[in-house]
Amino acid sequence: MKSYKELQAEIKELQAQAEKARQAELANAITEIKAKIQEYGLTEADLFSTEKKTRKAGATVKPKYQNPETGETWTGRGKPPKWIAGANRAKFLIEGGNNIDFLDR
Repeated sequence: MKSYKELQAEIKELQAQAEKARQAELANAITEIKAKIQEYGLTEADLFSTEKKTRKAGATVKPKYQNPETGETWTGRGKPPKWIAGANRAKFLIEGGNNIDFLDR
């Protein structure tokens, strides 16, 4: 069995070898990435933007339904309020409301 000092020396040598391999592979990786950026015309915003292309969670959604008696509205998402649950939703539609109708099926 190797001693602790021998193992530490091996670790140090392996780390040095790993860093050399990393540097050699890094140059190749950068060349490949630059080629892809040029090939697809990618921009910094394409690569590093934290903004999502789709609607963000928590974004405000326009209401789709309105209770004509109280003025209360509902977007059509989540559990329906009591005033519309089990009713024909078509009579509560707001003209120009959101177009999300997958919950109406």
